[in-house]
Amino acid sequence: MSSSPSSTSARRRVSPRRRTATVALAGVAALIAAAVQSGAATAAPAAPRPGKADPAHSSVRLTAAQRAGLIWDADAGRADTARSIGLGVREKLVARDVVKDGDGTLHTRYERTYAGLPVLGGDLIVDTAPSGATRRVVKASGAALKVAGLTPAVPKATAERQAVARAKALGGTRSAADSVRTVIWAATGKPVLAHETVVGGLQDDGTPNELHVITDATTGKKLYEYQGVRTGVGNTQYSGQVPLTTTQSGSAYTLTDGDRGGHKTYNLNRGTSGTGTLFSQSTDTWGNGTISDPATAGADAHYGAAVTWDFYQDTFGRSGIKNNGVGAYSRVHYGNSYVNAFWSDSCFCMTYGDGSGNADPLTALDVAGHEMSHGVTSNTAGLNYSGESGGLNEATSDIFGTGVEFFANSAADPGDYLIGEKIDINGDGTPLRYMDKPSKDGASKDSWYSGIGGVDVHYSSGPANHFFYLLSEGSGAKVIGGVSYDSPTADGLPVTGIGRDKALQIWYRALTTKWTSTTNYSGARTGTLAAAGELYGTTSAEYAAVQDAWAGVGVGTRPGGDTGTSYESTTPVAIPDNGPAITSDITVAGRSGNAPSNLRVAVNITHTWRGDLVIDLVGPSGTSYRLKNFSSSDSGDDVDETYTVNAAAEPANGTWKLKVQDQAAQDKGTLNSWKVTFP
Repeated sequence: MSSSPSSTSARRRVSPRRRTATVALAGVAALIAAAVQSGAATAAPAAPRPGKADPAHSSVRLTAAQRAGLIWDADAGRADTARSIGLGVREKLVARDVVKDGDGTLHTRYERTYAGLPVLGGDLIVDTAPSGATRRVVKASGAALKVAGLTPAVPKATAERQAVARAKALGGTRSAADSVRTVIWAATGKPVLAHETVVGGLQDDGTPNELHVITDATTGKKLYEYQGVRTGVGNTQYSGQVPLTTTQSGSAYTLTDGDRGGHKTYNLNRGTSGTGTLFSQSTDTWGNGTISDPATAGADAHYGAAVTWDFYQDTFGRSGIKNNGVGAYSRVHYGNSYVNAFWSDSCFCMTYGDGSGNADPLTALDVAGHEMSHGVTSNTAGLNYSGESGGLNEATSDIFGTGVEFFANSAADPGDYLIGEKIDINGDGTPLRYMDKPSKDGASKDSWYSGIGGVDVHYSSGPANHFFYLLSEGSGAKVIGGVSYDSPTADGLPVTGIGRDKALQIWYRALTTKWTSTTNYSGARTGTLAAAGELYGTTSAEYAAVQDAWAGVGVGTRPGGDTGTSYESTTPVAIPDNGPAITSDITVAGRSGNAPSNLRVAVNITHTWRGDLVIDLVGPSGTSYRLKNFSSSDSGDDVDETYTVNAAAEPANGTWKLKVQDQAAQDKGTLNSWKVTFP
């Protein structure tokens, strides 16, 4: 679901850009600096062996008791931590998660409160050395946490009415909200006093509703919205005869997995609420492989939960979704002919429908892996389920769901880079999504562009899925496990993969130690580079491959930056506030033929609300190429991006123009420089 921006008139004039506060030890500071550079970085002092993850910078496996103890310690010292990182006297920290590295470094994730109110977008990660010294702080928002007052001008009842109306417009069924609370909204721009309203009920397709609406408590304007129930689809291909861990009580067996946190599987029997009935029977053989026995879907769901648990345990040392050794639960036979499956944080459970005509329960491995990974994301980075962070949230589930499928090594459903390939949801045997070239599904995006945050999160996930495929397997045509793939790159240059296992480790470390609720694609690149640098060294092939794979989906550049011939304008041009477009010219001469299909356009603009800007490249023929769309919800500062343009229809020689227009009031800026690079 896309975010719905507030109106222009309600915006604040200054919108501080999110920044990472870096303190203390220079080694980690250098690493993070390297992560945001395009070129090769200086080697870390103690580089790991080539191709091997550095155990000093790899997370260690913690027992539930060890993890709980570290969180308790962090909570006990939270006041000292808040002072040491420069938080204000009205700000308090609440420890939520902790990751410990082999060298003793702790990555502690905190939520924040301000004057006792929850701060949405106030989450942060504090890295501390074994000595207790603070190494680094990563904040979801770098804006100073301060609001004009704590007394709402808009009552909660008004916010509730607006949120309920919005939920009904989206197909909701409730006439009242489940909850309304006053918060500080800090996820976009300047922090403001706000109300968070949660509306439950059902959506129009039968999926449970958990719509969160953020309303400015001073102006009454809607600031943000997202759906708390993460939906997806799975395949109806069963995994054949598989072992299940069950529990015997007297003469009865139940689908209770005592080896995996007590995970239970329930039969909703077409219901849409509650837990249903725990599967129980006198024998320990479950289902008959067909829909005639309700326990068949229960067996598939129970098996999917077990394999997902084992995948996270064996691959990352993670004990359950919350990493606390406690199992979630599964519900099958949800609703009537419900063609979906979903994860819900509120019940900490996984739910499966039975498909069209109740003939194809959506209870396969990739469903379990995808949906339960939403729970892992919620309990780590907490990526907001809207905008670019929402696309990264969905991609994380696709990536780890793919990991689960490969991990299972099932002959009935071999691992692949196709999402939902067994569903036949399109009626022609094609998958739901493709990781090698996401656009093949007709809606997903292959590469990043400035307006991608406005795309449905299931499709804005495309660049991250594409990145993971490129990092794992590389570009070009190949056959893997009997499936043919052909992955292109945004810059037309090849990418050499490093293998799926390493790619998974890099993504997981970034998710658990680098990213916050507001991480966007640029931040995802920074985080994965930092993770690769810690695991394999900043001069490693793995580090370079991360740079190459992101460049292959239009995020950042490759090592060495703008290789090729560049033409640049460094003459500043003022951009009038909500005024006419300005242009800046570059003359290209001495080249033959047409421009390339991967022309790079680097733009540097200073601006206090970059969402106001629309940017076009105009070729010598007069044809315009849109680089950046208007977005009233993008409140960040400045534009410092390199765009890739297919300009093959343009003559190379002639006058190229950059056209920039500010289309909303209250903010202004300057085009500092821009250049075109012919690879």
